[in-house]
Amino acid sequence: MEKENKKRQLKIELDENSSQGEYVNFAVVSHSPAEFILDFIRMLPGMPKAKVKSRMIMAPSNAKSLVMILQDNIKKYEDKFGEIKINKSKNINFPGFKAPDDTLPN
Repeated sequence: MEKENKKRQLKIELDENSSQGEYVNFAVVSHSPAEFILDFIRMLPGMPKAKVKSRMIMAPSNAKSLVMILQDNIKKYEDKFGEIKINKSKNINFPGFKAPDDTLPN
């Protein structure tokens, strides 16, 4: 009975390349009936192009779980460090760059 009550523990491996992380400052999210696609992008001032550094594809239920986990972690962060201020305008633009309103890359 005691073994049944023990929580299973997932072991996660992080290789050397992944552990370095990738700095991104822009994200584009699109979806189909079967999946959500999250493109993480690094934009640099004065550069006409931005490169997708990572693309994550997940099931809708996993995307919703991700949102819930992020909300929980943002609350914990703000409880500890104070409110995170963001620009509340419709589009958060970078100098010289405007994201398209009508189409998103897949």
